[in-house]
Amino acid sequence: MHMRLIATLLASMGLLGCGEPGSVPSAPPAAVSPALAPPALDDPQPHGYLGLDNVVAYAERVYSGSAPLGPEGFQTLAAWGVDTIISVDGARPDVETARAAGLRYVHLPIGYDGMDAERTLELARALQLARERGAVYVHCHHGKHRSAGAAGAASVTLGLASPAEATARMQVSGTSPSYPGLYGCVALATPTTAARLDALPTEFPEVWEPQGLVKSMVEVAHAFEHLQDVREAGWRAPASHPDLVPAAEAGRLADLFRTLDTAGRPDDFQAWARESQRLASEVEEALVGGGFATDELDSRLQRLGQTCKACHAPYRNR
Repeated sequence: MHMRLIATLLASMGLLGCGEPGSVPSAPPAAVSPALAPPALDDPQPHGYLGLDNVVAYAERVYSGSAPLGPEGFQTLAAWGVDTIISVDGARPDVETARAAGLRYVHLPIGYDGMDAERTLELARALQLARERGAVYVHCHHGKHRSAGAAGAASVTLGLASPAEATARMQVSGTSPSYPGLYGCVALATPTTAARLDALPTEFPEVWEPQGLVKSMVEVAHAFEHLQDVREAGWRAPASHPDLVPAAEAGRLADLFRTLDTAGRPDDFQAWARESQRLASEVEEALVGGGFATDELDSRLQRLGQTCKACHAPYRNR
């Protein structure tokens, strides 16, 4: 069982006592809360609950955090009065377990580089409609970066928070300054009109249709090429492509591999996809954390390229 789930259970039993931001302090480790009360808007750190990590309040009845961890996570949300979960992760949401807990899903994925104005409005509309039904929980994978940017931008668009307030909550979530596109979406967000919101759909997909394998592989190739350019520039944005954000490109590549539709594919294909996701995630973590050794990054990117070539030989090139 997840360590935070164990800690929470023991505590409950009484057995335990879109512009680039400036410097953003690292968020402290998420506190594990034995009570079911959701976090408050003025909480200075994220909280962990039964089946949920890194939970932060962004507005009244609007929370951001990790993907729910098993039935316990969905049950915790239901106990808070959450009716709708908005996933901005690329992976397919666990709609079946959510339904069993009486919850509904909206799936509107975004990238580590942020979202365009259309997606921001869609998220705001989904949040507006969901808040009419109850509390709302926004999640990505870990609940630090994309869900924070989405919850912040949507809250500003609905007039529930100012850009400064939403940015402050992102800092509590631990959103890395290595993802300026996410911060930029919040910084550039402005309250919209009721008429503009009313012109948007009232229904959004429960599961966003996954991209075909060919299209996903094209995006993988682009992200990998960007990382090669970043490596040649000393793991910084290259002069020929100054808008590239190294950590965001690595995160995008890892997410593409993680959400790749490998069902029914041969075992070796699936193993190569998992290994590629692991290596890309390690590159992202090193770039976000800073203080990395460039030779280690070079080695991981080289191994990632070799893994791709090994997979291409039997499955693409023949």
